Amino acid sequence: MTLASGEYPDVLLGMNVSPVQQSIYGKDGVFIPLNPYIEKYGVEMKKMFGQVSYVKDFITLPDGNIYSVPQVNDCYHCSMGQKMWIYKPWLDKLGMKIPTTTDEFYQVLKAFKEKDPNGNGKADEIPLVGAINGPSSTLDLFLTSAFIEKDFNHFYVTNGKLQVAFNQPQWKEALKYLNKMFAEGLIAPQTFTQDRNQLKQMGLNPEIPIVGAVASQNQTVFVDVDNPRFKDYVSVPPLKGPGGVRSTAYNPYAASSGQFVITNKAKNPAAAYRLADFLLSEEATLRSTIGRPDQEWVRPKQGQLGLNGKQATWQQIATFGKLQNVHWAQLGPSLRTNEWRLSVYADGNPLETTLYNETKNNYEPYIIDAAKIVPPLFFTTEQAEELATLDKSIKDYRTEFFAKAVTGAFDVEKEWNNYLGTLDKMNIKRYLEIYQSAYDQFKAKSKK
Repeated sequence: MTLASGEYPDVLLGMNVSPVQQSIYGKDGVFIPLNPYIEKYGVEMKKMFGQVSYVKDFITLPDGNIYSVPQVNDCYHCSMGQKMWIYKPWLDKLGMKIPTTTDEFYQVLKAFKEKDPNGNGKADEIPLVGAINGPSSTLDLFLTSAFIEKDFNHFYVTNGKLQVAFNQPQWKEALKYLNKMFAEGLIAPQTFTQDRNQLKQMGLNPEIPIVGAVASQNQTVFVDVDNPRFKDYVSVPPLKGPGGVRSTAYNPYAASSGQFVITNKAKNPAAAYRLADFLLSEEATLRSTIGRPDQEWVRPKQGQLGLNGKQATWQQIATFGKLQNVHWAQLGPSLRTNEWRLSVYADGNPLETTLYNETKNNYEPYIIDAAKIVPPLFFTTEQAEELATLDKSIKDYRTEFFAKAVTGAFDVEKEWNNYLGTLDKMNIKRYLEIYQSAYDQFKAKSKK
């Protein structure tokens, strides 16, 4: 709406401007190509191209232009970030183990609801809850991977052909499973309406723990690291579904395009680009993602080791996830390679250490085959313009149907064919054709 109005700023920062939007507004001259500025001023950008092999291709559109400065966050635990966390003291009190199947998960939630695990004599336990935002906090991610293998965006590749998971029979079975749990009061209704701040209020309920299981990439979405409950939430490995599927969604592409886009309103685009280039430096990355030197982070002492077993290069001394006003909370361009992230002082960062270990032990063993993952794709301007409408309408409808199916607004079995018919009317066939064409070009380019 801002771009259409003609009243937009010099720079769009941290807005996740999609490749489709970059293509459309780049063609129209609203976004300016950064290629000449990269060539002249791109000190940190060129370093990044050398450190992260795929990132230049990732941000270069089919017209040969680069319209955005990316964020690179080669975060090991984020690459398998569709997780589930469970409150272990309740399991211990009830004599139950961490669930490994969808049926065991159901039985655990049922026990949380019925057996008063927090011991206050009230039926105030919330067996399972999520949120509409926050990393991997919606219920269509972790739990559906027990029914069908898919990547982070609900795509998968089979025999060279792209498919979406949400129009497959296995997706229907996942909806029926979730609906059963909702109907029995095992899923909090707020899951489909509340934001992550409201979710955190539940997790930090001051009187007594009330939350049993939470869908989330990490615990800070619903509890603070310095809260005693932090260590009591442990990860649930991928569940084995009734069809034998047990899968971890995986995203090996750690770059996020569209973090810093310069518009044709900029009076000094060179200065704007030089700022963006600086944001990729280690100093700016530490300041924008962690905070101020010697206040939110320090350089470790000699002999203090990182998660990679080598001399640590930085140590976070402020609690992550707290309300603050000293850094950008990971917004905007930054360069965090896997090597840099794993060089954090291990003993000084309980969050990073916990997430690394939980991911290594519980999620990596079930990772989806890389050949089934759809890589980041770029589209021609014509494809991008067509996708802009198709993508939004299909995603909005999929999200709406998921919520209604789970909450019992209708019978999933009876409405399924109507759902598929509506997706057909929304031209999901053409949607997949466009993605297939871009995927075929990607594969052809990869072979050269």
